[in-house]
Amino acid sequence: MSFTVIVPARLASTRLPNKPLADIGGVPMVVRVARRATLSGASQVVVATDSAQVQAACEAHGIKALMTRADHVSGSDRLAEACEQLGLDGNELVVNVQGDEPLIAPAMIDACAEVLRSHPHCVMGTVAHALEDAAEFANPNVVKLVTDAQGIALYFSRAPLPWWRDGGGAPKAALRHVGLYSYRAGFLRKFPQLAVSPLEQIESLEQLRVLWHGERIAVHVSTERPGPGVDTPEDLQRVRALISQG
Repeated sequence: MSFTVIVPARLASTRLPNKPLADIGGVPMVVRVARRATLSGASQVVVATDSAQVQAACEAHGIKALMTRADHVSGSDRLAEACEQLGLDGNELVVNVQGDEPLIAPAMIDACAEVLRSHPHCVMGTVAHALEDAAEFANPNVVKLVTDAQGIALYFSRAPLPWWRDGGGAPKAALRHVGLYSYRAGFLRKFPQLAVSPLEQIESLEQLRVLWHGERIAVHVSTERPGPGVDTPEDLQRVRALISQG
């Protein structure tokens, strides 16, 4: 199976300024993410950025980086431009690995690509894992999802989903969404032209635009949780400590 990993990276982070360039053990975070991605089965790994600093940092470490426009509204828009620059065929698979996941598991990247390859009627794939903690289930920052019998996403929400009418806490069926996506390149180029959906605006979840327009998202349910991402200075210190421990 052949697929391309694209890592979108921009410097304009409010909670952690210059996040892609944050030093982790002497290496910029975005470079660590790209190096993890090269351990997957990807045929190529490319960083898509709007920053000459990020591009230079990547190239200094042997990572290919494309300059994309600075006015993109979302990471998906940036990926779409990167697909154009790379000249990817419409049927080629692309995996979006977030630039703040320096501990991403290469096997999870492979699984995200495979779930889309094995569901030809879907335009996207993503990953989830079992959610058993009641506090996480109630946390609006933790995105939940439900699927049908074939493992196709029915809905994503920040609300507790599905709601356990006769019990307390998280039901056994609860799934936590992992922000890892695979796309068919043709759909990725089409996505920025799709009208924003009301559900997407309410939940602030871009993937709901896909479902709103009648497209399907295949879901791989992982037996493992992903490593911690980096959104805040505290997250950065935690990841630095984990990596220093080897």
